[in-house]
Amino acid sequence: MNNQKTVLIVEDEKNIVDILRFNLQREGYQTLEAYDGEAGLELAAGANPDLILLDVMLPKRNGFDVCKALRAQGSSVPVIILTAREEESDKVLGLEIGADDYITKPFSMRELIARVGANIRRTAMTAPAASAAASTAMPVAGDLSINTDSHQVFRSGKAIDLTQREYELLTFLASHPNKVYSRIALMEQVWNYGYVGDDVRTVDVTVRRLREKIETDPASPVYILTRRGAGYYFAV
Repeated sequence: MNNQKTVLIVEDEKNIVDILRFNLQREGYQTLEAYDGEAGLELAAGANPDLILLDVMLPKRNGFDVCKALRAQGSSVPVIILTAREEESDKVLGLEIGADDYITKPFSMRELIARVGANIRRTAMTAPAASAAASTAMPVAGDLSINTDSHQVFRSGKAIDLTQREYELLTFLASHPNKVYSRIALMEQVWNYGYVGDDVRTVDVTVRRLREKIETDPASPVYILTRRGAGYYFAV
């Protein structure tokens, strides 16, 4: 049985594609390549890769559009946005539309490989039916419950659509109730990154998106709270 993971590279610069292909294959990944956004979207839908490396500046359809279209189709494949620009707005926009991560060019291959590995944490299991999963979900606080077998979160018995990263952040905080974690600690624990630099903004965006999905009033959260100057915690 072939357990090799497949990475789809959507990038229009052939030299970058060649370098990525060589290094990913050396790490044991299978690779697929697309040189424009439309081809990338078709391959993503048809080949069902385990992860997508997605450049922002692409012919025919840019990376943000591709990511948005993927999420609209219901795909939860991990997406790492590749951006040549250091602009904060690019990074935040990528996360807002459902990307799991981003990396800025020029990147070190070692860091990119580490991020690919950290983001491929998908199992091939089929999630049980929502009703069965809801009935076996463990209550965590208020009307929130989590089924760790099916990786599903429920509010009042209704499944909430979370990305893998949002799910992992929620389950991590919920399993350490009332304990405050700094952004850097969360990047290390949940994102599995040793060096994070300015990437801590990723935590803020993910918390905001999570609050919009699990809180009745995201502006006045009751589950994921901020301890000013210190970090975030799950309140019980």
